[in-house]
Amino acid sequence: MSEPELGTKAPESDAMEPSIISSTDTPAQTGPTMGEHCVTDRPTPATARQPSGALTKFGDIEVYVSKPGDYPNTPAKLLLLLTSGTGVHSLNNQIQADLLAAEGFVVIMPDQFGGDAAPNTKAISNEEPASPSILEQFKLRAAETAKSFLVDMWLARQTPEKVLPILLKVIDVVRDEYADAVAHGGGIYSVGYCFGGKYTTLLAGEGVDAVGAVGQAQAQAPQDEETRVVKKASGPLIKAGAVAHATLVTREDLKGVKVPLSFVCVENDPLFPDEILEEGKKQFATSNLEHEIKTYPGVPHGFAVYGDYDSPTIKQAQQTAFQQILSWIKSH
Repeated sequence: MSEPELGTKAPESDAMEPSIISSTDTPAQTGPTMGEHCVTDRPTPATARQPSGALTKFGDIEVYVSKPGDYPNTPAKLLLLLTSGTGVHSLNNQIQADLLAAEGFVVIMPDQFGGDAAPNTKAISNEEPASPSILEQFKLRAAETAKSFLVDMWLARQTPEKVLPILLKVIDVVRDEYADAVAHGGGIYSVGYCFGGKYTTLLAGEGVDAVGAVGQAQAQAPQDEETRVVKKASGPLIKAGAVAHATLVTREDLKGVKVPLSFVCVENDPLFPDEILEEGKKQFATSNLEHEIKTYPGVPHGFAVYGDYDSPTIKQAQQTAFQQILSWIKSH
């Protein structure tokens, strides 16, 4: 396969270029937008391992926790894994957490959707369907239209005002319950896929200021419990992170980043438009922020999440992306 394109890694020669980050996002970023791979799982391989972690609760928040086999006898670092719309009950996401745990991390994968995972979440079939009849084609189009509507309605509910308080509560718990792992890593690491990529990016920013419109809304909002929780976020809440084929990331999200991030990107990805990524690169260079951006050609959005593909090219890219993420968080 073609090697992923290494976009940038700071410090860079163009570090003095002025930022062209604007407050206006492209149409693709202003409304609910999600891809099929953000809300459905790939099939698991026939020889798939079974999850080795466990579902538990931090208060009223469901979390999947996966630990290295010899923890706590051998120190481990703390990693927050933020998923796509498929959520904590996805077998693929659980195995993804286990793979990272096997590399020396206590992995905490929270239900960032508060029990409201993406609708119609199911595995995508690898089998090519037979040519449908005209009636079947009509039914398929109607079903896809209905599903798209449901996904958009679901996504409209998954706002920073809802998601961030959940993540902040989880972070409060892990700082106490897994203080040894947090201390061993010198902070909390985060890896985010698809929807979770946006929130890893936000946690890498300057708290409520990195949320932009959320901060403005809260300035005028009643002082309810959720508002107070979000306002507790000040400064980056993670030490370093990695983001794979993020969705819904805005210019302001990237502008707020203050800690080292690695990006796994898909070539010509409408869910992470090139113009936003390019402006992010210039912002990172201007602020001399340590970062890494690799673009993978010939792969679909969502390819880096654990799951089976028929294409050897995509399978190899998936392995390469995992090593990119792993190398980054281990070296920071």
